[in-house]
Amino acid sequence: MNERLKKILPKLRRVLTAAELRVDEASRTAHASDKWFAAQLPDIVALPKSPEAVAAVLHLAHEHRIPVTPRGAGHGYVGGCVPVHGGIALSVARMNRIKEINARDFVAVVEPGVLTAKLQAAAEKRGLYYPPDPASRADCSLGGNIATNAGGPRCLKYGVTRDYVLGLQVALADGRLVRLGSRCHKNKTGFDLHRVFVGSEGLLGVVTEATLKLLPLPPYRALLGIGFNTAHAAARSLAAIFHAGFLPCALEIADEFTLAAAHRRTKSAQLAGCRAMLFVELDGQERSVRAELKDVERLVGAQRPTFVNRALGAPAVEALWGLRREFSYSLRDTGLTKLNEDITVPRGQLEELFKFAARLQKKHGLPIACFGHAGDGNIHVNVMVDYAQPGNRARADAALDDLFRRILAWGGVITGEHGIGLAKKPWWPLAANEDVRALHRSLKRALDPRGILNPGKFV
Repeated sequence: MNERLKKILPKLRRVLTAAELRVDEASRTAHASDKWFAAQLPDIVALPKSPEAVAAVLHLAHEHRIPVTPRGAGHGYVGGCVPVHGGIALSVARMNRIKEINARDFVAVVEPGVLTAKLQAAAEKRGLYYPPDPASRADCSLGGNIATNAGGPRCLKYGVTRDYVLGLQVALADGRLVRLGSRCHKNKTGFDLHRVFVGSEGLLGVVTEATLKLLPLPPYRALLGIGFNTAHAAARSLAAIFHAGFLPCALEIADEFTLAAAHRRTKSAQLAGCRAMLFVELDGQERSVRAELKDVERLVGAQRPTFVNRALGAPAVEALWGLRREFSYSLRDTGLTKLNEDITVPRGQLEELFKFAARLQKKHGLPIACFGHAGDGNIHVNVMVDYAQPGNRARADAALDDLFRRILAWGGVITGEHGIGLAKKPWWPLAANEDVRALHRSLKRALDPRGILNPGKFV
């Protein structure tokens, strides 16, 4: 610990309790990484329980120029909360209260450490709905969702986290607490400042409270799980669904490698030899959902699916979605390192993406598994690597470089929901030209003039 940190420690002890301030190795190790591969020990771990305590930590860090890395539940996939320069790891995990669920205003007021699934369950008990549903919703926190603008399968119909943030309380880098936005569903008072912090990856401020929009809970859900002999047939089915005017709640796709891995894990006989699969969920009033489901099934029947599984009602839908949630675990079961790239392409390029992934696999000699949110073009392209084999690290880097360059050439983006963090930092200059990068730097300097927040990342 350097002299500046030694100097700030007694001051931190005056604003945080002993339970909120840790310097032991176990605590530091627990806050050194997320679900990506990089790790760096912070010097100090701060676990404040109130907005005022967060602000006090930031005020001291700003005054003494100490790096601060904000974090929530630590379930990110790009190294976004790795404290690259040490300093203070500031966790909001203990700020985990649902402060209000208001059925008249259709809003929830939450602290940033609330787990996403906890809010969803609490809202649904009141007949209300918070749609954003990242795959790790049982483990990830709303503060982290806001920092990365998290999505999930349901964002096809309902939008991503950004679309549900009505207002924020934010602790700025110098320790000021500001309230932005409101609890109204429409607001055009000045700049849309609260949304500046959505997707900002902890570089501009720390969210200490969020006011989130809720919707009426759809009374009925149904899901089709459809297998195909070719990815082309799955892509044509997807196009037919949209062309006929349907807007599913969720529309997911998986490729042959992913399904083979899922077959080994789940022993599902239907997945044996299945080369592509679609999941199509509809929600709304029961009569209309049941009627639309029959129409969608007729549409996909033109592509001669190998099987169609139907789930009617929420319990059955969740059971069938359980297969989709096994995909990521199935790929991990292969024993290979899974480089999960959450690229997004214009929807019309989806079939080309799967063809390109096949060419990429052949060129670099690495398995590539694709699955994810077909409805909005956000596909998880997983480069599967055995790092024990000589030369595979270089091959993986070259494959990622080819992938990102092709995605950008199509007008796509290198991240749809995970963020830049450390993992995508090498490709940030490709994804944003110098004028755009300069604009990011200007905003960063305005809100964090001493550069203490999440240093070492893409800005």
